Amino acid sequence: MVNSRLKKLATYLRPHWRMVVFGIVALLLVNAVGVYIPLLIKDIIDELKTGFSFRDLSGYALLLLVLASGMWGMRMLSRVLIFGIGRQVEFDLKQKIFRHLLSLEPGYFATNTSGDLMNRSTSDVDNIRRLLGFALLSLVNIVFAYGLTFPAMLAINVRLTLIAIAIYPVMIITVQLFSGKLRDFQLEVQEKLSALSELIQEDMSGIALIKIYAQETQERNAFRQKNRQLLAANLSLARTRNLLFPLVEGLSYLSLLLILWLGTGAIAQGEITVGDFVALILFVERLVFPTALLGFTITTYQRGEVSIDRIEAILYAQPQISNSVQAISLPSEEVKGEINFRNLTYTYPGSNTPALENINLTIHPGETVAIVGPIGAGKSTLANLMPRLLKVQAGELFLDDYDVTKIYLKDLRRAIAYVPQDSFLFSTTIKNNIRYGEPLSETPEIEYAAKQAQIQPEILTFPQKYETVIGERGITLSGGQRQRTSLARALLIDAPVLILDDALSSVDNQTATQILSNLSDERQKKTVIFISHQLSAASTADRIVVIDKGKIVQTGTHQELLNIPGLYKNLWLQHQLAELLD
Repeated sequence: MVNSRLKKLATYLRPHWRMVVFGIVALLLVNAVGVYIPLLIKDIIDELKTGFSFRDLSGYALLLLVLASGMWGMRMLSRVLIFGIGRQVEFDLKQKIFRHLLSLEPGYFATNTSGDLMNRSTSDVDNIRRLLGFALLSLVNIVFAYGLTFPAMLAINVRLTLIAIAIYPVMIITVQLFSGKLRDFQLEVQEKLSALSELIQEDMSGIALIKIYAQETQERNAFRQKNRQLLAANLSLARTRNLLFPLVEGLSYLSLLLILWLGTGAIAQGEITVGDFVALILFVERLVFPTALLGFTITTYQRGEVSIDRIEAILYAQPQISNSVQAISLPSEEVKGEINFRNLTYTYPGSNTPALENINLTIHPGETVAIVGPIGAGKSTLANLMPRLLKVQAGELFLDDYDVTKIYLKDLRRAIAYVPQDSFLFSTTIKNNIRYGEPLSETPEIEYAAKQAQIQPEILTFPQKYETVIGERGITLSGGQRQRTSLARALLIDAPVLILDDALSSVDNQTATQILSNLSDERQKKTVIFISHQLSAASTADRIVVIDKGKIVQTGTHQELLNIPGLYKNLWLQHQLAELLD
């Protein structure tokens, strides 16, 4: 597992290897100069015994100033380069995650909450940035500090050096004892943070519902509970860190105390000079900061380790719906609009009962077909299968005699304009929402689509008309206005096939009928599939298909179906009764 994570880190760094090399070289030079300066001071102090002029002393002071300045400059360069690598990887990962999420089917987002995905795409990516910035800088600095400093110390006095470093195995063992707990606590923090993010996003999206049912107190309590859980997880992590870091730092300073204690005796016995003694003190002190920083580096690594797993869980998710190897291109202008279902059966993952079973149906080019039936009959499943929002099996669904699984997804979805019941709108202007599928559309085209969708008169009453910002998810519009705006968006792309999945449920029967009438004017070039419970509007279709329990039970025109006993006649009578009661 550790090796796989290290391989992933190497994969993240590979595109920026030049910056990595330059940053490491800069750190090597910093540490080389950092080792040379104590040795220079050692020589200066030892030469004081023989005596030298003020000019010599001034020259040494100037040299030390130049070396220290150069060391500072190279350290800044190394920090800019290595921290820059972390930022570059952060950018790359966010791009990669977003691109991958766009490739996944809607079903993935039904089982993975948006709050958790957002937290992984932000907080977890930020942890990896720190790992590849701060932690990489610290780790490389520790390796160079120890690798260059120990040989220099050994050259001065082996016994004192070995006594000084005798503490470090204890430090490593101490860190190892705490590493498991740190990882577990960090994972718990990330999970609690995700849970809190999910609650915030849900409540912000459902604020109207919270107000309607006066559930502010309940939501405050739920937030307090999750926030308290996050606090407890953070405190557990903080307690462990606050115990580990001072312990590591204290052990590192113990080396300095041993040098101070034993070094004076070594001078008295003539084992080392005063210059050697000062150099050893400087070397040990030089190792104190990297050693103390080891705890922070380990924590950053633990965070990054957890975050790598959480991010890779997204990236490992393979799209269940993708282009076939034998996929062909099918430009929308060449599509006639014929749709064939051939023994189509679909069962949702985890279910034993088919949502659709042995569906056989041909919809002719330019035909308006209404699909009706009770709630849960499988109508929306049928609609989602046509643009392959659900996984359809090869040989079961055809567009113009082309198996939809063999058509490029982009071409298939350009040929089919789909308006779902849940009319999602973006927090931008009405104009931009309508032209979402065709961003370069001009105002006359947008207005024509709005007129077809029967939303134009209402848009003109808004303060900024088409430039009116409608708020998140179109919150400032009524349900019917949102649905008709979504319909205008679908009409603008002028696809050969139009699917309306109960997309006029919030529109009155008269307006829905008028919309279908507008669409029928162009039926020679557009196939319309109208899924609805509004039987008055459905009755105007060329043909009506009745679905019940995942099977087609009736098909025919409105008048034909009324003349025979069956589900459609019962639904129509219920509809008529409901209208009388209204």
